[in-house]
Amino acid sequence: MVARLVVAAPSSGSGKTTVATGLMAAFTAAGLAVSPHKVGPDYIDPGYHALATGRPGRNLDAYLCGPDMVAPLFAHGARGCDLAVVEGVMGLYDGASGQGELASTAQVSKLLRAPVVLVVDASSQSRSVAALVHGFASWDPEVRIGGVILNKVGSARHEGLLREALDESGVPVLGALGRAPQVRAPSRHLGLVPVAERRAEAVDSVAALAAQVREGCDLDALLALARSAPALGAEPWDPGPAAAGGTRPVVAVAGGAAFSFSYAEHAELLEAAGAEVVTFDPLHDEELPPGTAGLVIGGGFPEVYAPELSANEPLRKAVAELALSGAPVAAECAGLLYLTRELDGKPMCGVLDAHSRMSERLTLGYREAVAVSDSSLAASGTRMRGHEFHRTVVEPGAGAVAAWGMHAPERRLEGFVQQGVHASYLHTHWAAEPGIARRFVERCGA
Repeated sequence: MVARLVVAAPSSGSGKTTVATGLMAAFTAAGLAVSPHKVGPDYIDPGYHALATGRPGRNLDAYLCGPDMVAPLFAHGARGCDLAVVEGVMGLYDGASGQGELASTAQVSKLLRAPVVLVVDASSQSRSVAALVHGFASWDPEVRIGGVILNKVGSARHEGLLREALDESGVPVLGALGRAPQVRAPSRHLGLVPVAERRAEAVDSVAALAAQVREGCDLDALLALARSAPALGAEPWDPGPAAAGGTRPVVAVAGGAAFSFSYAEHAELLEAAGAEVVTFDPLHDEELPPGTAGLVIGGGFPEVYAPELSANEPLRKAVAELALSGAPVAAECAGLLYLTRELDGKPMCGVLDAHSRMSERLTLGYREAVAVSDSSLAASGTRMRGHEFHRTVVEPGAGAVAAWGMHAPERRLEGFVQQGVHASYLHTHWAAEPGIARRFVERCGA
């Protein structure tokens, strides 16, 4: 049984990432093997979690993968660990819009049978904190709030007032953290700046978070709370049996600062399907990995690096030639932009007859989709749930063939299918449909 905690908050901006990452780093420094997890589709926070623990940050998303997959995916990631720390999303009870508790931190805590530590931004309250905590603790009796960590505490006197107020709540205070702007990670239009873009500074930030948490939190009490979680009783998710021997087609996966968004399970599924997964960096590598038979380009921030990506003309030509050969290419969001003719006027790979640009409008939310064209990823009719998160627009040329038919929350066509290319804004989690990876690898050997 793995000891486990869920770090939640009444609302976004309360300090979940600060506390969760600090706890992960502090417990790892104490010699524990810590498994890091994040509720929801977020790609950026898991990068900081991985830096704090030395293990892949993994997402637990009951919308993308279904509630039944949450505990198995958790057990897979936490296998062999002493402790798992799960960072929540938004407010504790906030989930997929209009769908009750689905994909909320509260739902995940119940699926994992894990106690919750509530991080409260106490900067503008004193006695009212007791009413807030009481409300959250009593809202759903199946959600066990095992303690509170007070964040953004102004002074020792302020902390004393908060603790006194909470004495009668029945929920113990397990930590109090002051305001520490020096350990905050910088952010921009889609959230925090990813670790891949500021690794040296991120290492220092994570170390500072660990020190802050060690000083302000009762780590022994938090560990005891985590160890009080009952047996989970879930079999670990399995990406599939190892493929039989023989030639393993090379699947090149874009990485580096421009393409840092990916789920760890995707590479595991590709390998289980028989591929040799090789990572490359489009900002620096002028060639695809030797023997590349398929290409995966995930999400990230190509708009930030458009000049550098454009300047790497040899790689752009290599990607275009691979796509022209009919090899399978899977591109999500940032990958889609990279395959267009240009991004904000900078030449890209020119695989798709489309132009892309930055926009003032944020596109954000869960989606339900059905494949409307056969592709290297999915057969026509395949149903998937996904997530969109971008501030860009793609303007296709005439005759484009769509990848997905969106049917919730709105009906529209989205993405591109062209020879072996499947390119779309839609982020999907392949663990929900393992056949996607098998189909892709089979096409690599075709």
